[in-house]
Formats: sequence, C-alpha cells, structure tokens
Amino acid sequence: MTRTSFSPDTSPKRSLQLANLAGLLAIVMWSSLALLTTRTAAIPPFEVMFLSFLVPFVLSCITSALGVAGGFAAWRQPWGVWVSGFCGIFFYHAFYFFALKKAPAAQASLIAYLWPLLIVVLGSLCNGGRLKPACLLGASLGLLGTAVLLLPGWGGFSDAAIAGYLSAFAGALVWSSYSVWNKRYNGASPNVMGGICGGVAMAGLVCHLLFEQTVIPDAGNGVALLLLGLGPVGIAFFAWDYATKAGESQRIGALSYLAPLLSTLILVALDPGTFTWSILVAALLIVGGAVLAVGAAVRRLDLPRDAM
Repeated sequence: MTRTSFSPDTSPKRSLQLANLAGLLAIVMWSSLALLTTRTAAIPPFEVMFLSFLVPFVLSCITSALGVAGGFAAWRQPWGVWVSGFCGIFFYHAFYFFALKKAPAAQASLIAYLWPLLIVVLGSLCNGGRLKPACLLGASLGLLGTAVLLLPGWGGFSDAAIAGYLSAFAGALVWSSYSVWNKRYNGASPNVMGGICGGVAMAGLVCHLLFEQTVIPDAGNGVALLLLGLGPVGIAFFAWDYATKAGESQRIGALSYLAPLLSTLILVALDPGTFTWSILVAALLIVGGAVLAVGAAVRRLDLPRDAM
C-alpha cells in the first residue's frame, strides 16, 4: 500500500514549536473529556462513541474533499497505522465511557489518567531500558494513589463501581500501549485520523445496535456530544498525532500530566459535592508519581524521542 508522508512546510524550529503547542492543545481538550462525558449520562456508552466520533469523521471528509492536508490521499497508509489507531482509540474510549457510566467520575477519571505514567514505564521497557529507582518510585506512587481511591472506606469503592474502576485502568493500559506502539508510524499523516475516527464511529454503532437500547439525546446531551466530537475526540487526536511525531516527546510527556489534574479540578469546581480528601490525596500521588517518573526518564534518556 502506498504511504503518504507528512512534511509540514515550515522551518525545523517553527515546526517543533507548533508541534509542542499542538500537544498542549490536545492535553487541555482531554481535560474536559470527563466533564462532557458526564453530561451524556443518559446515553449508553457505545451510542456516545458512535455519535461523538461521527463528528470528526464528517468534518474530516469535508476537509479532505477540499484537498486540505493532502486530502483523501493522506488516508493511504500502511495497514498497521489503521489497525493500531483503531484499536487504541476504540478500546480506550469504550473502556473510558463505560467507566464513567459505572463509577464516580472524578475517581474513574483519575485512574484512567494513569496512562502518562504507564507510557513512561512501557516506553522504557519496550526499548531495552531498565526502570531507574525514581521511575519505580513514581510508578509506586501512582499505584498507591489508585489504591486510595479503591480501598473501602478511603475512596469511592463499591461493588457497583468496581467494574467501572477496572474499566478505567484497562483504558489507561490500552492508551499507553497504543502511544508507545504508535512511534513506529512517524511518517503517517495526521489526516488519517479522520478515517480512523470513522471506523471507530461505525464500530460503536454496531456495538450499540447489538448490546444497547437507543436513547434519543435531548438538547443538553446533543450539545455535549457535539463538543465531544469537536474537542476531546476530534481535534485533540489530530493535534496529538502531529505533536507526537514532530514535537519534543519529553516536553509533551511532562505536559501530559496536567490532564488528570485539570480534569479533576474541573469536575470538582463544577460539582463541589464530589470533592473528598481521598480524591485530593490520590490526585497528588498520581500526578506527583508521574512527574517523578518522567523526570527520571528525561534525565536518564530512558524515554525515547518518539515514545510518547
């Protein structure tokens, strides 16, 4: 299959700056994912996936038809780009949406945002490196923060929510694995994400028809779904894809730890009743452990340039 490369017509320094900014844009957008997902609480998770991913797919078809960023020719990529992109995005969001339907949003979101820490760990191990003591300590702090959320009497643990917590952790593992694996496709155009979003939307529709009852979104749900499609599950993926291919992985990796903190702050600020001391302690442990781990990786060069 013909492969279309992506080479922005900018100076190397300018391209690097734009890529880093694109990474920051994606991270800020992802911090609203939990909030917008909670605004679709009445909609089944696979229906949310179908409707939200349909938005970036339709917009990408329009821009591709106009010849933007190489048009549909940019979609001609090796099958591995399509398979890894589809599996990473579909399964992460399937786990994430399910988690936020079954478990308290703030707790489930924090667990799902273990993925930056897992990227550092997996990136080091998959590239023949060994984990430094600081990296191991960071991972331990992240797991301790998760335990604070899950232990009975400490966080939001309940029999009804345990499936949501496990789903959130599975999502973190899927996204971190995908992000590490995706470094193999450095030359693929970010525009291919439009086609991948279409595949995810269709898969979501099939799963919805097989396993769920259709719920007609009201006006509030419709706005939330549109914002999801435009931001966290739309532009954010294009920006992240460009950032991880053309930006500074270490800098982007460090910035990614803003996501769990911003996401939790947004949820608590808009719904103060969700605040608990366990959430604060868990957030500090997870974010602190992630910062410690990525700092060790950057100093020791454990984190390869394209591992994020």
